[in-house]
Amino acid sequence: MENELKIAIDLLKKGGLILYPTDTVWGIGCDATNPQAIQKIFELKKRSDSKSLICLVSDFKMLNQFVEDVPEVAYDILKYAERPTTVIYDDPIRVAENLIASDNSLGIRVTKHPFCKQLVRKFRKPIVSTSANISGEPTPNSFAEISSSILEGVDYVVPLQQQKKGGKPSAIIKLKNDGTVQVIRS
Repeated sequence: MENELKIAIDLLKKGGLILYPTDTVWGIGCDATNPQAIQKIFELKKRSDSKSLICLVSDFKMLNQFVEDVPEVAYDILKYAERPTTVIYDDPIRVAENLIASDNSLGIRVTKHPFCKQLVRKFRKPIVSTSANISGEPTPNSFAEISSSILEGVDYVVPLQQQKKGGKPSAIIKLKNDGTVQVIRS
């Protein structure tokens, strides 16, 4: 796994796109602080840049570096969640402007996936994680279902877990700074 991590990190630092296994589905990723790399993802997915993307962090410490004020309930939700859970937070900081939604929020998942956790930890910044499909098309359930346009549009395909099947998108919860909790996807 060390060689795959090194290659992926080198490409992320150069503004490249990677295709990688996550704790949910196969993801397209880039440096969450690089607006040009994020724009490349929007173009590859043929996705409107008005639709926001999510990113991964390695732990709560990193989460606190990229969200102005993490509501206390977030820690309990994430601690007890039985499946990968993305939380949409108000007031993200230190990420590219084109990653932030029009309501000044950002979806962030604390990953538990071994490769992703190491990747984000060693990269020392959040990494975008969006499903490996063209916008509007079904999310691939396995690596074999990823379209050739996505495979050809990234700079590196991480050669791990390509036989794994059946990933499901994460649960999504929106936590407002005023204490409002909204389940977007369970």
